[in-house]
Amino acid sequence: MTRTLFEIGTTAVTPLTLAVFVTLGIAAFVLARVAGSLVGSRLLARTGMDGGLQYALGRIIYYVLLIVSLLVALQTAGVQVGSLTVVLGALGIGIGFGLQNIVNNFVSGLILLFERPLSAGDWIDVQGTGGRVRRIGARSTTIVTNDNITIIVPNAELISNRIINWSHGDARVRLRVPVGVAYGSDLDLVRATLLDVARGNRDALAQPPAAVNFIAFGESALEFELAVWTVSGVQRQRRFRSDLNFAIAATFRAQGIEIPFPQRDVHVRSGLLEVRGAPEAKDAP
Repeated sequence: MTRTLFEIGTTAVTPLTLAVFVTLGIAAFVLARVAGSLVGSRLLARTGMDGGLQYALGRIIYYVLLIVSLLVALQTAGVQVGSLTVVLGALGIGIGFGLQNIVNNFVSGLILLFERPLSAGDWIDVQGTGGRVRRIGARSTTIVTNDNITIIVPNAELISNRIINWSHGDARVRLRVPVGVAYGSDLDLVRATLLDVARGNRDALAQPPAAVNFIAFGESALEFELAVWTVSGVQRQRRFRSDLNFAIAATFRAQGIEIPFPQRDVHVRSGLLEVRGAPEAKDAP
C-alpha cells in the first residue's frame, strides 16, 4: 500500500494515497451536494427570497464547497497543492483545445447563476420554443415545455444567442388578441364587450386594466386589438388566447355584433373575360 506508483512534483503517490483521496473525494462530493441543497431549498426559503435566486445561490455554494473539499482531500492525502502546478499547466493546455466546449458551457453556467438573465422557474422562449427552466446545470440547462417535452440546451447557447425571458424582472406580460368587426357596428358596444370579455377571464389581471385599441380600417372589417395583462397566461399563451377568442365569438353573437369575412365582387361581361395581370391572349383561330 506504500509502494510508489508515480510522483507528482516532489510528492510520491501510493495506493494508500489514492484510496484516501478517492474516499475523501466521494465524501466531499456528497457533503457539497447535501449542503448546497439544504442551503438552497431550506435555509434560504425561510427568508422569502425569490425561488430562482435560492436555486442560484444553492448551486454556487455547491461548486465552492466541492472545490474547497477536493483541495482539502488532496492535502489530507499528502499531495501538496503547490506540486500540482506543472500538472495543472499541462491540463490547462488540454482544456484549452480538447475540452473547449465543456469549459465554455461550464463558465457560461456560472455566468447564468451569477448574472441571472434567467433563473429556475422562469418561462423562456428559445428559438421559437417556449418552456419553463427546470434546472441550470454545470454543462446545460433543462427546459420543459407545456407538452412535457424536455429540451436540453448547452449553457453557451443561452449566453451567446438571443432568448426571450417572459418572467424576468416583472412576471406581468401583456398579450394582444386581434379582432375584426363589420363596418357599421356600434364601436362603443364593441369596446365595452371586449373589456367585459377580458374581465371575465380568470387569467386576466384587473390591474393593469385591459385596453381596446382601434388599429385600422381594413378591407372587409374594422380592425381592433384587445390587450390583456396576465401572469399565469404566459405559460400557456395559446390556451389563453383561445379562451379569449371563444368568449369574444360567443359574446359578439349574443350582442348582435357581426364578425365579417373577406368578400370579393366578381363582374362578368358577356362575351369578354378580362383577367388583370395576365399576358395578352392571342387571337383565336
